[in-house]
Amino acid sequence: MNKRIFISLIAFFLITGCTADIDYESNDSGSASEKIVNTKSSTADQNALLIKLTSPLNDDIQCKLESLGVKSISPVFTSFKGKEEMEIKYGLDLWYKVTISDHDIEKLASDLSLIDEISTVEYNNKAAKASDCIVYPYDGNPITSLATKSTTTFDDPYLSDQWNLKNLGNASIATTAYKGGDVNVYDVWNSLTTGDPSIVVAIVDEGVKYNHPDLQGNMWVNSKEYNGKKGVDDDGNGFVDDIYGYNFVSNGDITWSKTGDSGHGTHCAGIVSAVNNNGVGISSVAGGSGNNDGVRIMSCQVFDGNEGGDSYTIAKAIKYAADMGASIISCSFGYKGGAYLSDGSYKSANGVEMDAIDYFEATKNNSVIDGGIAVFASGNDGDPYATYPGAMSDIISVSAFGPDYLPTYYTNYGPGCNIVAPGGEAYLAPWTTHKALILSTVPCELYDDNYGYMQGTSMACPHVSGIVALGLSYAKKIGKTFTVKKFKELVVTSANDFDKRMIGTKEYYNNAHSPLELKNYMKKMGTGSIDAWLLMMKIEGVPCLLAAAGDRQWLDISPYFGTSSVNLTYTGIDISDKDKAAIGLSEDPYIEYGRLYVYPTKIGSAKLTVHAIGGGSQLGGDDSIGGMAISQEISIVVRSFKSTSGGWL
Repeated sequence: MNKRIFISLIAFFLITGCTADIDYESNDSGSASEKIVNTKSSTADQNALLIKLTSPLNDDIQCKLESLGVKSISPVFTSFKGKEEMEIKYGLDLWYKVTISDHDIEKLASDLSLIDEISTVEYNNKAAKASDCIVYPYDGNPITSLATKSTTTFDDPYLSDQWNLKNLGNASIATTAYKGGDVNVYDVWNSLTTGDPSIVVAIVDEGVKYNHPDLQGNMWVNSKEYNGKKGVDDDGNGFVDDIYGYNFVSNGDITWSKTGDSGHGTHCAGIVSAVNNNGVGISSVAGGSGNNDGVRIMSCQVFDGNEGGDSYTIAKAIKYAADMGASIISCSFGYKGGAYLSDGSYKSANGVEMDAIDYFEATKNNSVIDGGIAVFASGNDGDPYATYPGAMSDIISVSAFGPDYLPTYYTNYGPGCNIVAPGGEAYLAPWTTHKALILSTVPCELYDDNYGYMQGTSMACPHVSGIVALGLSYAKKIGKTFTVKKFKELVVTSANDFDKRMIGTKEYYNNAHSPLELKNYMKKMGTGSIDAWLLMMKIEGVPCLLAAAGDRQWLDISPYFGTSSVNLTYTGIDISDKDKAAIGLSEDPYIEYGRLYVYPTKIGSAKLTVHAIGGGSQLGGDDSIGGMAISQEISIVVRSFKSTSGGWL
């Protein structure tokens, strides 16, 4: 260690009266520098660092920190009554934010790394919203479509402009609009479910305009704060006046109309749960039927004007969502493309976020699953891999398609991208219309209108979040329960084939954008496009596969792995000897071209489990970026004869 620094620190101890020893020499082996787990980005907080201790903060540790010029020391996470044991389990009690008054943040990081009681030093870097954040106000002229109106009872006047919910191939949206290129949610609304108010989706984003005329009926409400006194923490959770959520940037009221705001959070919220069938504005994926039965929106504000988006703020918001009852976090943000190229590199560099996400996914807030589900945007860099955190192999990452049911020019694709959903796209139509983008709610304070168009994987993400919420609503309705892992597998495999159109090039209106070589996206858009109906069928339990005794045959497994099953990478099949014997399998089953080969020789029933990868040809891990491990249990019923019509004689 530099002797001049060592002597000056001793002098500082004498002046301040701090008697704690920092054993610098014992840390001079190089391990200290390894504690600094990330690199300071150009947008990082210049006055604060995040540290993780090896044990709870005490006077001795605090004295050491103060001796280094630390101005303040505060816990990252607010402890929630009744959750102390779980907070300790996930290490949330060990994270602290330390601030300094000067701007020599690199020196502080280096000094902190020399303290034995500190295990991790993180720069407080910033993520970015997965959208260009450009809003085009609604033109007020909905498409007139009898076909649209006849397929649903909802009376929302702008529903016919929402191709993302029902795509009829209308040329007024885009000349290349593709019929059926949507999330297939109408039949779910009409016969299965429209949502459930006990299911809460936290929008981790800009603030949601909670008094928006199309959102206020579906906002999550903290009743103790709503009925309490202004300026008082009525429920004792550590957050004052958190009625509809909380602003984690300014530590106060939710905002949405500051300089630098775009309405991004309000737009995402409207995709998930604008109030359906209320005679106002738009419809949404899980907004109910107009009978106060939509899923609820919690606003966890992490972007505020030109501020926010840092790890500290994001981690706090995610924990709050878990503690206050959210079952899903919808996160339309991520780090710069290429910042991390493996799960291990992200986890080690962003431990505070990872601990918060793990805590969220382990928190049970409904009767259906044993934890929470995180959904992230894959990113808008046009990169052949997803951005983190969404690229994590156990997190759902969403890419984007346009009304032409083709990849958008901006979407990320490839490893880490698990599934694709409507994101909207410019350049498919003249600039006089923006109907090829996604129509949703926006703050009128910014645009003199309550509705507007945006594009991005930011918009694709809440489609999946909403469908997950619909799925939880339906599972609750029919009394089904799942593990988090299993439910995520159901979501990722509820997909339609997205590769059949990857032929030739994608051209843009008047050559407003360079053509896309579609072959570059082949087998790189996850499992396919999200389908709400397929998820509900999986939750119900799809019919068994039927096989004929004595025949070598190929069975279609798309009901289990989505209609893009032919393009997945399969890693193995598990079947017990008992089940083999039950249907007389003399040859091992295997997968080829997305079909299951079996040769049963006797009548009976058996189960097997097929393993695959969603989002790439290899699993993501500490040393690589890759897809999510998925598996489906398949029941095979063997009878003497199977008719060509699929029935039984």
